[in-house]
Amino acid sequence: MHMILRLIRDSSAASLIEFALALPIVFYMGGAGIEYTNMARVQMQISQITLDLADNASRVGLASNLAATQIRETDMNDVLAGARLQGNGLGLTTNGRVIISSLEMVQQSYDTVPVQRIHWQRCIGMKSGGGFDSSYGTTTATAGTDATLANAGATAATGMGDTGYKVSAPTGAGVMFVEVNYTYQPFFGTMFVANKLIHYSASFVVRDLRDYAQIYNPSPAATRMTCDKYTS
Repeated sequence: MHMILRLIRDSSAASLIEFALALPIVFYMGGAGIEYTNMARVQMQISQITLDLADNASRVGLASNLAATQIRETDMNDVLAGARLQGNGLGLTTNGRVIISSLEMVQQSYDTVPVQRIHWQRCIGMKSGGGFDSSYGTTTATAGTDATLANAGATAATGMGDTGYKVSAPTGAGVMFVEVNYTYQPFFGTMFVANKLIHYSASFVVRDLRDYAQIYNPSPAATRMTCDKYTS
């Protein structure tokens, strides 16, 4: 009985016991802080990749003092490669999908009036299906490969983007509209965050006098990164 009373009154290990009881809570809160901070960092990085890609796509092309700037497959491949390198640490093209759309309001030879359309699209990334392929309209793999009506792309009378925030190309010009869809890869499995889908879009008006007839592919021909391909 005397020993039991001594144990009850003994407080020499109280701090250790309190620490042992609090440790799981501290670990849980610390892990949650790490996870949510990392997710915020990844979202910011995806947002920046989206903006940079739209900006770069609006600037590239084969410039000439005698003619309008031609956009070529090599130009699109270069800007997509830049996005791939930016997102390399995230596994962007393994865990996501990147889509560039040329949204144009241009009167081509087969149009009686300027028509707003998604003329062509180029993509990288291995993810497919709902949430990864374009949410705002698609074209065929051959769209934009020549200047014929058959490859004129899909009409987009109300533009591209979410309802209430749609982007339209100005008359006689084009907009580079970029979508990036990425599955967040959490540090701690699904303990704090599920495999959340991160989606960002951005658009820039084309910066120069561009030739909108088609996306060119002079010899030696480059690989067309059309959106029927799912590659990293």
